[in-house]
Amino acid sequence: MLYWLLVPLRKYTVFFNVFRYITVRTAMAGITALVVSFVFGPILIRQLKKRQIGQEIRPDGPQSHLAKKGTPSMGGILIIASTLIPTLLWGNLGNTYVWIGMATMVCFGLVGFIDDYLKVTRRRSLGLRGRSKIILQVILAALIGLALVYIGLTDGFSLRLSFPFFKRWAPYLGWLYLPWIMFILVSSSNAVNLADGLDGLAIGLTAISAGVLTALTYIAGHQVFSRYLNIPWIESAAELTVFAGALSGACLAFLWFNCHPAQVFMGDVGALSLGATLAAVAILIKQEFLLFAAAGVFILEVLSVVIQVGYFKVSGGRRVFKMAPLHHHFELIGWREEQIVVRFWILGIIFALFSLTTLKLR
Repeated sequence: MLYWLLVPLRKYTVFFNVFRYITVRTAMAGITALVVSFVFGPILIRQLKKRQIGQEIRPDGPQSHLAKKGTPSMGGILIIASTLIPTLLWGNLGNTYVWIGMATMVCFGLVGFIDDYLKVTRRRSLGLRGRSKIILQVILAALIGLALVYIGLTDGFSLRLSFPFFKRWAPYLGWLYLPWIMFILVSSSNAVNLADGLDGLAIGLTAISAGVLTALTYIAGHQVFSRYLNIPWIESAAELTVFAGALSGACLAFLWFNCHPAQVFMGDVGALSLGATLAAVAILIKQEFLLFAAAGVFILEVLSVVIQVGYFKVSGGRRVFKMAPLHHHFELIGWREEQIVVRFWILGIIFALFSLTTLKLR
């Protein structure tokens, strides 16, 4: 909105010309996200407490978590609002990629909202059944995938798959891109959800991944930089940087309220929407494989669950970890919550730096 309002004013004074630049509007979007969160965060927390919208704790989880029962949940509403409002203010709303990113966040957030709402009304830790949740996610991912494939068939989105370390190999998938998009969206959404088990853990890791994607969207949308680093140049992706910058700011701001001891939890409305949004941005800039690297800790969390469940079934009830996902294992071997969170953040930063390092190795 402000893009359309301020940029035309440059004919009256050169100052308004700065709002043409992606970097300026990305910075302003991130700052606006921080302001929105810091202003409305305390209000939301008070309203959640007033309506007794609190976290229900799994009875089979670590006993130390029982003290967190009743902590306001559904704080993901704040993350979504703090991302969308700055994007609407500072983004060029004529850009299709920006709308796809926002639509993905809202749609997956609605699934999470339904899940959280059922938890609150039923006063238990189980909302939507696992199968129902996955079905809804798959349907949404299919709709988003169909939209992208349709745009791709009209030359608005590349249906070629980009691989790191390969300069010229980019196979054309056509309609086969649809199941790939669905897999990335659903798996990323659930990966963040699995990591959301300790104060500040998931949102801190998401902030790191969002920061990486902000840099990648800018590079992908910059013809000179993308050519120098030998990654696909996607002209429409440049405007997506504003959305990614707003997401980074929203994550950092929410961490203020979610750090230990947490004043509010993001809930599934936050976790599912964040995971899907990271995936959508990576898909749009053709960097799905770098998302795996940048979000390496999320992958480890998912793998720990897969290994635990698989080994439990084939071994007749034995376990590899004391509890899955992985952060619970470290809790049960004696690590303090703050230690786990900070050490996982450090690992997340290492993965993020590795993903950025691969750009020049091409």
